Amino acid sequence: MRLIGSVLSLLALTPIVSAAASAAVDKIEKFSNIAKSKSGVIPLTNSLYSEIVGSPRNYTAAVLLTALDTKFGCHLCREFHPEYELLAKSWQAQHKNNDGLFFAMLDFAKGRDTFVKLGLNTAPILMLFPPTVGENADPLHITDPLKFDFSQHQIPAESIARWISQHTPYEPKVVRPFDYTNLVIGISAAAAALTILKLSFNTLKPALYSRNLWSAVSLILILLFTSGHMYNHIRRVPYVANNGKGGIAYIAGGFQNQFGLETQIVAVVYAILAFCAISLAMKVPRIADPTKQKVTVIVWNAVLLCCFSFLLSLFRQKNGGYPFFLPPFW
Repeated sequence: MRLIGSVLSLLALTPIVSAAASAAVDKIEKFSNIAKSKSGVIPLTNSLYSEIVGSPRNYTAAVLLTALDTKFGCHLCREFHPEYELLAKSWQAQHKNNDGLFFAMLDFAKGRDTFVKLGLNTAPILMLFPPTVGENADPLHITDPLKFDFSQHQIPAESIARWISQHTPYEPKVVRPFDYTNLVIGISAAAAALTILKLSFNTLKPALYSRNLWSAVSLILILLFTSGHMYNHIRRVPYVANNGKGGIAYIAGGFQNQFGLETQIVAVVYAILAFCAISLAMKVPRIADPTKQKVTVIVWNAVLLCCFSFLLSLFRQKNGGYPFFLPPFW
């Protein structure tokens, strides 16, 4: 009797399951046609929103709730909109039948009731609704969709594509159109620069062939790189810091850390040392008076000694185990 009851129950449920599967297929066909006609993004209304997120759902739907009208003052909505359209268009171009992933958008102007029903007072909100039926069904997010965190991710379409690929079996790829504007601007700027250079070459020739100019430029670049200027830009280090005693710390502890002011101090010391070396090598030998030459040598060597001593003292401040030092800075 139990076996007969089970068979009868199964026969009774079969039409319901078939109807659900048929309804899901019809929804895929409907939304595929809309996506094709709208270049990938399905524009939603209140009723279409309920339909695309409703069960049964044997597809994945990315739904953007936004407010594009300028009167709402949502700058992020208008900034994100073209990126979302680009992602949807890229997917549509690579998957003519959408292959189970749809991109939809509900604007507040056409879906005020949905915003009120969901209790939303901010935008944009990007939600990902996984399938409710089929092999890719996600029972954990049938009624509670995944939400994209705009504060933790970047806005470009590539970030949305990575987020979708992390939570679904799909891997959207963004195809950006070639920017001919930048190409034309670049070619025009290069042509203008070459024209100006050609017309003013005779005037600029002495400067371009000046060894002193290129030596100065090279020396400045060397000082910038060796003092840690690029490190500061990459790591965005603070200019100074609190030393924990109510004062200001100019030197960061450890050889893997530094402050902005510390970099400038080191650059100045390096510049003085370089100037001393250049003067001793090139200027001092040209002094005709032996006494004046001897005094100059002593002065520059004293400056060298003091600067090197100060530099080594900075190293010892950064790391107390640094073994080298010179007077007068012990």
